[in-house]
Amino acid sequence: MKNIEPPTVIAIAGVTGGGKTTVTNQLIQELSHSKALYFDDYDFIGPKDIIDWVENGADYNRWDLTPLIRDLEELYNQQLDYIVLDFPFAYKHVKMRKFIDFAVFIDTPLDIALARRVTRDFKTAPAENILSDMENYISQGRKGYIEMLNTIKPNSDVIIDGTPPISEIVNLISKKVGKMRGEF
Repeated sequence: MKNIEPPTVIAIAGVTGGGKTTVTNQLIQELSHSKALYFDDYDFIGPKDIIDWVENGADYNRWDLTPLIRDLEELYNQQLDYIVLDFPFAYKHVKMRKFIDFAVFIDTPLDIALARRVTRDFKTAPAENILSDMENYISQGRKGYIEMLNTIKPNSDVIIDGTPPISEIVNLISKKVGKMRGEF
């Protein structure tokens, strides 16, 4: 009987609007026998006030990731080569850390990430909503983005520039993962 190796679990981290979901979607098309899990598909119990959480040390373990972990364990037992996580925390959550083999931080400049988020989230919103969100970003929200740059980015295995076309980013990640697995 052939010994089946567990899948390689790749975490795609970055700031909101940094390209995590787009990269994840294309990466699972590129990698053989792969599936993805998306952080935003879950309603986690976490800190009620994100800015307060950041200002008090951003303990990532305060997030109850049980539903994601359960789904990851289910996929882990399937005959997959890869599981790609659209997961902003990289290795910073102790219960997720043990599953992740390779963490990628998509390093997208904050102005581009903000523009992407506004374009994505406010397509049909009135101008007042956009202005309110921009005021919140300036007064508080940017702290969350800076937190990611200060803790998640240096906690990742590889940092990839988030400005090239997605196909280039995915190709670079595929090559790095292939080298890690001894395929290249």
